[in-house]
Amino acid sequence: MAIKSCRLSVDGKRVMSIKEFKRWLKTFDADKDGKISREELEDAMPGGWFTRWKGKRGIRSADADGNGFIEESEINNLVEFAQKYLGVKILQL
Repeated sequence: MAIKSCRLSVDGKRVMSIKEFKRWLKTFDADKDGKISREELEDAMPGGWFTRWKGKRGIRSADADGNGFIEESEINNLVEFAQKYLGVKILQL
């Protein structure tokens, strides 16, 4: 499932609030442990051969403690990654 939003910014990026981003991200927490693994993050991104690379890169960018998971305290790191590499504009409302 790709990041989807009905709102687009002037520059063509999808726009969502941080609350919407967190809610969307939690839908991929398959085992409901409150953390997002690389595999779960790959499922959250658009398909294609590039997906595995983006999943690994997303985890490395966001995983501050190096445990291989994105936890609640690391969500803002993932927000930065999504804005830079996934064409999403996330509003800090």
